[in-house]
Amino acid sequence: EVQLVESGGGLVQAGGSLRLSCAASGFAFDDYAIAWFRQAPGKKREGVSCISNRDGSTFYADSVKGRFTSSSNNAKNTVYLQMNSLKPEDTAVYYCAAVGGLCLFGPNYDYWGQGTQVTVSS
Repeated sequence: EVQLVESGGGLVQAGGSLRLSCAASGFAFDDYAIAWFRQAPGKKREGVSCISNRDGSTFYADSVKGRFTSSSNNAKNTVYLQMNSLKPEDTAVYYCAAVGGLCLFGPNYDYWGQGTQVTVSS
């Protein structure tokens, strides 16, 4: 059974940091790309970052470049999203998603987690 389980969300003040985790199981983690998406109330889901375990490439949305960093621990089948200098506009439910091979631009990922809430207070 494929599972993606996010954790690490919570409430933080603006300027603070959080680290999200996405623990994966049930598929060949080393050959998959893991992306983070977020969705704020009343807004469309948007891609935040992606890391490909196949070639190590990473991508970030312009809105988070320089503040967010994605990394992968293949021994633990876990991807992390380190979020620094958080802003109120980063408030959203954050989801991780997996697709075989390289990162995709768009939401056509094979597997999705259940999401974790991140709230940034001003």
